[in-house]
Amino acid sequence: MGARCSKFSICWFQSHLKASVLESSDLENGGKGEKNTWPSFSEFSLEQLKAATCGFSSDNIVSEHGEKAPNVVFKGKLDNDRWVAVKRFNKFAWPDSRQFLEEARAVGSLRSERLANLIGCCYEGEERLLVAEFMPNETLAKHLFHWENQPMKWAMRLRVALYLAQALEYCSSKGRALYHDLNAYRILFDNDGNPRLSCFGLMKNSRDGKSYSTNLAFTPPEYLRTGRVTPESVVYSFGTLMLDLMSGKHIPPSHALDLIRSKNFLMLMDSALEGHFSNDDGTELVRLASRCLQYEARERPNAKSLVTSLLSLQKEAEVPSYVLMGIPQGTASPKQPLSLTPFGEACLRLDLTAIHEILEKMGYKDDEGIANELSFQMWTSQMQETLNSKKHGDTAFRAKDFASAVDCYTQFIDVGTMVSPTVYARRCLSYLMNDRPQEALGDAMQAQVVSPEWPTALYLQAACLFSLGMESDGQETLKDSTSLEAKRSKN
Repeated sequence: MGARCSKFSICWFQSHLKASVLESSDLENGGKGEKNTWPSFSEFSLEQLKAATCGFSSDNIVSEHGEKAPNVVFKGKLDNDRWVAVKRFNKFAWPDSRQFLEEARAVGSLRSERLANLIGCCYEGEERLLVAEFMPNETLAKHLFHWENQPMKWAMRLRVALYLAQALEYCSSKGRALYHDLNAYRILFDNDGNPRLSCFGLMKNSRDGKSYSTNLAFTPPEYLRTGRVTPESVVYSFGTLMLDLMSGKHIPPSHALDLIRSKNFLMLMDSALEGHFSNDDGTELVRLASRCLQYEARERPNAKSLVTSLLSLQKEAEVPSYVLMGIPQGTASPKQPLSLTPFGEACLRLDLTAIHEILEKMGYKDDEGIANELSFQMWTSQMQETLNSKKHGDTAFRAKDFASAVDCYTQFIDVGTMVSPTVYARRCLSYLMNDRPQEALGDAMQAQVVSPEWPTALYLQAACLFSLGMESDGQETLKDSTSLEAKRSKN
């Protein structure tokens, strides 16, 4: 428990977590808890990759990574049971093996939850191969244009746009702002249904083809003039992807801009989404897309400003991607599932209503050690007023008036003469209900400081971390809270 208290101390929250969440760019290592799950970049032998792909069997060819002939992507399984995607270039793509290795190592140094990361390469004779994380749930193109059971939900489309912008921002921050032929086939879905950007488009200076597809209608205008990819060209392609997400079709930018200029932007929207989004959201997404598609490259936004704009549009942020996508969770995940209590299940699902019911049933029984001290001091008028604040907070909390609950509990806490872990827990949930996860996490950690052996404080920390998008830290904290509760129940 000491390590957990140290890791999530208030100082750490203020100096490290808050900055990373607000900036939305520190996706490196996928949060502290997950950095060791990614392998370091490796150089594979041709024999290893032949064995992994059953001799590059045609049965193992996959279309998930958006590559076209003569470059082919194979699904493979390494000796350690890790599934990988192996891209095999045509023999003229990289004549200089040293240049290939340098470029692969540079891309392989990137690690982000928003990328299908490059984990290795192979260069033997004329063979040039890349090895990346395998994404089992197909491409954005498949889910947008060729869906079978249900169209992609509006909330998921907004999430795809945000995650893609975050991927581009991360790459840009690491000096890899150029991405070649960004399109709906380059966005892949992982075990949990989260969208990832294929690392293959980050490779440059190869001779395996043009940086953009031959369809000139979707090509940035400056690329047609110069033949060079720039960061602004990538933003233009991001704009075309936003059109894809809105319409569910691959609409040429010129046609889309004509509709926008004539104020017929609703004709851009996917008819399958009718009634599932607000006009304000649709207008804002159209505005962002049109900014990305400006003819003059200098008038387009950068990835960082796109992230900022898209963060404010997110819907159903508490719902996991696999639920929004309607796919089984962990299609190829080797992780052992936790045996969770009802409280743990509610935190994992971010079911705030269920958490509220649990906290209500628990009442203040975990404050019993503090209650006697409070009753001794109740005779002072100041104490009576303070206790009234708590009482009003409890009434509001019970009535699900969470804004009032925050105000009343804050009055109780700010006096500072009485300490209640349950009040911190209740204000934590009230903050979560009001979409203020950073403040909520501060309260959950404070509850643990007051009562170090209280599983509820850790459970709520996990819920806050999930709400902040820190999946790996949330999972780690959920394990700790589950273990602590099991240990406590034995005593």
